[in-house]
Amino acid sequence: MLQEGSLYLGTSRNPDDSLNKAEYMALKYGNRHGIVTGATGTGKTVTLQVLAESFSEAGVPVFASDIKGDLSGIAAMGEPKDWITQRVQQIGFTDYAPAEFPVIFWDLYGEKGHRVRTTVAEMGPLLLSRLMNATEAQEGALNIAFKIADDGGLPLMDLKDLQALLTYMAEHATELSSQFGLISKASIATLQRGLLILEQQGAENFFGEPALKVTDIMRTTNDGRGAISILAADKLMMNPRLYATFLLWLLSELFEELPEVGDLDKPKLVFFFDEAHLLFNDAPKVLIERVEQVVRLIRSKGVGVYFVTQNPLDVPETVLAQLGNRVQHALRAYTPREQKAVKTAADTFRPNPAFDCATAITQLGIGEALVSTLEAKGIPSMVERTLIRPPSGRVGPVSDAERQKMMNLSPVAGQYDADLDSESAYEILTARAKKAAEADAAKREAETGAKADDSAAGRWTLPGFGDDPKESDGERPATKRAGGYQRETVIEAAMKSAARSVATSVGRALVRGILGSLRR
Repeated sequence: MLQEGSLYLGTSRNPDDSLNKAEYMALKYGNRHGIVTGATGTGKTVTLQVLAESFSEAGVPVFASDIKGDLSGIAAMGEPKDWITQRVQQIGFTDYAPAEFPVIFWDLYGEKGHRVRTTVAEMGPLLLSRLMNATEAQEGALNIAFKIADDGGLPLMDLKDLQALLTYMAEHATELSSQFGLISKASIATLQRGLLILEQQGAENFFGEPALKVTDIMRTTNDGRGAISILAADKLMMNPRLYATFLLWLLSELFEELPEVGDLDKPKLVFFFDEAHLLFNDAPKVLIERVEQVVRLIRSKGVGVYFVTQNPLDVPETVLAQLGNRVQHALRAYTPREQKAVKTAADTFRPNPAFDCATAITQLGIGEALVSTLEAKGIPSMVERTLIRPPSGRVGPVSDAERQKMMNLSPVAGQYDADLDSESAYEILTARAKKAAEADAAKREAETGAKADDSAAGRWTLPGFGDDPKESDGERPATKRAGGYQRETVIEAAMKSAARSVATSVGRALVRGILGSLRR
């Protein structure tokens, strides 16, 4: 039943429950994106596993988040179970065989996978504002902070670097406002408190070095299969905003780094965004617009994005319109909103005269779904009521020992597990402050010594008559400024040095992309 250039999803049924035909997804349309929806317990995770296995077998790398830990079983050999045997016989899947797939485990906390990090500079102000739930004024202040850092050669690697820069901005708000526009000290203070909250929530694990290279989630094995990168997200889901922001950042990195390739025979990478509603909940309009733009344009870079969520209403219509491959599991229609969701889901399919789509959605069994994929010339196929095939890998989580063994044999073992702390904004500003403090101390010491010499002379001197010791050495007496000498503070001296770096780096500003991440 397996076909070259296509992924077998399952077998559709006629209204009388007799088998209709095998349902496939054309591999060359895998980058036209897709969506998997359905209520809890209807089989979304198994469908996600089937898709990930199929893409991997076709040589396409996959990235997916593992919310409950169940998806990790894809790395282990499938085990015989009654429901699997029954489904295989029911759909006539004669080519079914248990298998295990190449998996790389990732974890922001480094507990259930290799550490995955990015730098504050690479994330950019837009996504960081989203992570901190910043207001428009606070986002403006954050944009100024990134402008100063980008232009001034102040690398923002981790949260302490950004904290040091915000401290500078707060102490020099008046001076900087004349150059960049109004900087509110209240906004800066709120951002600083936001950073403390992020640290308490564990976000400091995400920011630092070495930063993740997107090429490491686009690997293939020696036998031609695509590696499946699985992000352990059970702990990460305790901070839903961090989870959504991380996946959005990764999508942004793919968009900015990958070259245009047009339409290929198969995607270069497939990206599964589980619990997709977290991405769009309370998101500002500008962010949704840019996500829509990324989804629309990343197709030409060979990346397919698949949203997995309970309700099709979780995804904005502008984004939903970009999703060509659709798998709809059962929905319940007890409330007005649920009834609206059923109607929305039914209206997105190409109708099948054999059954009523809206009615079928509420009557689907576990592991059954309405399926519509793109056919020749990218035209959506007629929706079919389909029994999804069982996965070949294990259904259920791997043990801790199995996970650790796979991590030890991983192709990225040892690359991301240790933290690096290179010189960045915090160290640069600290060094400048120390240098300014030493210069200030030396100047005060020289002034004190000069006053002591004058006092030790014990007599009046008449400048211009040759009895001033300083004049006898060819020196002219220093003239005190009208307002008296005003000593610079250590912070002022350091930050003026930073400002000079900004002024001399015109033309070296870094370029940022659609979602604010750095473009290399």
